[in-house]
Amino acid sequence: MSKKFDYVELGLKCGLEIHQQLDSKEKLFCDSPTKIRNTDESNFEFFRYLRPTASEMGETDRAALEQTKVKRKYVYKAYDTTCLVENDDEPPRELNKEALDIALSITKLFNMHPVDQLHMMRKIVVDGSNTSGFQRTAFLANGGYLETSEGKVGVDVLCLEEEAAQKIEEVGDSVIYSLDRLGIPLVEIGTAPDIVSPAHAKETAKQIGMLLRSTGRVKRGLGTIRQDVNISIARGARVEAKGVQALDLIETIVENEVERQVNLLAIMDELVQRGASVCDEVFDVTDVFKDTQSKVIKKSLYKGKVLAVLLPKFEGQIGREIQSGRRLGTEFSDRAKTSGVGGIFHTDELPSYGITEEEVESLRNAVGAQDGDAVVMVADVEKRARGAMKAVIIRAKESLEFVPEETRRALPDGNTAYMRPLPGAARMYPETDVPQVEISADYFESIEIPELLTERAKRFENEFGLNQEFADSIVYSKDLPLFEGLVTRFADDPIVSATLIVRTLTGTVSELKRDGVAVEHIMYEHFIQIFDLVSNGAIAKEGIEKLLRAFAEDPTMSAEDAVSNMGLGSIDITQIEEFIDGVINDRQDFVKEKGMAAVGPLMGVVMGEFRGKVDGKVLSQTLNQKIKEFLNV
Repeated sequence: MSKKFDYVELGLKCGLEIHQQLDSKEKLFCDSPTKIRNTDESNFEFFRYLRPTASEMGETDRAALEQTKVKRKYVYKAYDTTCLVENDDEPPRELNKEALDIALSITKLFNMHPVDQLHMMRKIVVDGSNTSGFQRTAFLANGGYLETSEGKVGVDVLCLEEEAAQKIEEVGDSVIYSLDRLGIPLVEIGTAPDIVSPAHAKETAKQIGMLLRSTGRVKRGLGTIRQDVNISIARGARVEAKGVQALDLIETIVENEVERQVNLLAIMDELVQRGASVCDEVFDVTDVFKDTQSKVIKKSLYKGKVLAVLLPKFEGQIGREIQSGRRLGTEFSDRAKTSGVGGIFHTDELPSYGITEEEVESLRNAVGAQDGDAVVMVADVEKRARGAMKAVIIRAKESLEFVPEETRRALPDGNTAYMRPLPGAARMYPETDVPQVEISADYFESIEIPELLTERAKRFENEFGLNQEFADSIVYSKDLPLFEGLVTRFADDPIVSATLIVRTLTGTVSELKRDGVAVEHIMYEHFIQIFDLVSNGAIAKEGIEKLLRAFAEDPTMSAEDAVSNMGLGSIDITQIEEFIDGVINDRQDFVKEKGMAAVGPLMGVVMGEFRGKVDGKVLSQTLNQKIKEFLNV
């Protein structure tokens, strides 16, 4: 299906919610470190069962209710650094001042206006990602904007909040979480729906990322920044696509969601034209499959039943594609799975899965299906099966009337899957354990505005003579602080240039990582030792890679030992000349035939002998001179 849409004509509205972890030493409400741990280091665990609570107005959030349809046991892995606040066995302590300072610097970058008093709220979250059953969040600023190629995009809200626990795995009805991430300070930034196209969404997200990284105080790496995308079209509905990890996926997510809503509307129009309807009755059709050879259904019949619903005039539409690999039936299945079933069957795809044509006909007769009708069925424990069929009935009715508002999970292929309804205001209520924080005009004025990465890249070009590619690559690299430390230390060194440092950090180290070398073992001190050796002429630039490998394998090794073990010490020019004389003597005919053109091929031989031990420029100059002498040129 084509994705070439006129987004203006469709009335696309799109906004972003960016969640970025802050690089503070301590968590938001306790003094536990913000370091991510290996789950093998967990030294104790505990479990909880969570249920939704009513708001101050006595209302229960619909999203919270949806999450508790299936009873789950939440298991939490804790560590030697885990405290009682994280366990929810002690009230939160004072708000982390360092985190607030970082958040206020971000506020300035987005041209936003902070509140006079910061009030913490509780946001009900009963998916197990917080031990308390709620997330603490505070509205910090609004009224901002950022510049894009399509004009200004409003930044409506910036919140300071605590990060959720990280889900490790699901085992049966249990969900395993790790508490190392819980409570890390986080900012949530929400834009206005000013984004006009998929490409504009990607550009806006990239601009936000640049501004956040400009602070130098946000965490880097997988999972430290997450993008949620709010998308709607004129006849459709607002959908929140959660957890978009990769920047490059944002454009595809928007394209595919527009496609999904366009196709759902087309199906709705077709169903309405047909006079389609939804039968509210849930039929017990277990007897139809009492002798079935379908392995899936036979397995479920040991403890369960087969239930079905009738959808008059739906034939051919449940199997209709709405996105690549996803159909209306997939939407029905996603809703059914919230009751704990593994999936559903429908007559647009049967006979299949071991279900015969005769069984399909018997199924249709059992529910009174006529020509043009469709049947949806499920096989499971009766309680789960009945809940699944009721969910399908609700979703089928929606397909006749509107595109539903939903929170959907971003998938790796750029599609999305149903998670829960969009939450309402009932999920928020005041946090009484955390005192309010005053944000005076003087306090806000004292917060410095950091240098933008775009400006820093230009400064690096002018100050260090870097080309644009190298300047851009290092300012967006996680190794930017490392570069700035090294370039300051070797500022007046004629050999260790800024270009060499960038090439080493962004090129050599990346290549070693691709080769499986444990580059995380290489410390700042190792780079200093290596560049000191290069500066002193103890090793050639070509020896940097070998030393990096050595330090990765044994971080405790001294630079002197590494140089000695690898034979990288300085070599007398006499040794170089003797070796080159031997190479030319062995290949006299070749040199006479090629003349000075022999330099290139022979340089490979010479480099093979002295790579890392002698600067390549020295080898090239010596080889050139020796060939000239041989040819009497």
